[in-house]
Amino acid sequence: MAYRNPAPTVDIVIEMGDRPDRPIVLIERQNPPHGWALPGGFVDYGESVETAARREAQEETCLEIHLLEQFAVYSDPTRDDRGHTLSIVFLAIATGTPRAADDAKAVKLFVPWELPRPLCFDHERILRDYWHYRHYGQRPRLTSP
Repeated sequence: MAYRNPAPTVDIVIEMGDRPDRPIVLIERQNPPHGWALPGGFVDYGESVETAARREAQEETCLEIHLLEQFAVYSDPTRDDRGHTLSIVFLAIATGTPRAADDAKAVKLFVPWELPRPLCFDHERILRDYWHYRHYGQRPRLTSP
């Protein structure tokens, strides 16, 4: 019997701790779906999600990150048009200058009132939940599709 399981992924909300407005890092995707996204990607076989988050951040932004906490899991089967994925989202902090690498076409810093469009996947929801948590200390509510 063949099992069909969602693919595990990680996404990282990286705050730049050495800047006064603490902007977050977003990448412009080089591969479909095109648009802006949180740094992240698929978890490799035999890799922990924490290691995957650090690896993906390094590969896409050239930043060494410090993971602060596991924020939430997003698992809506329609979150990625390429197939059913679930994302473990981490909050992290970094210093330095991010540079686009790997499958990132560009990397930029953004504050919440100046987010780019389009945002890929469900990253607009993730960022909305993150800003709410950052300002009010309330985690995202569990919802059913």
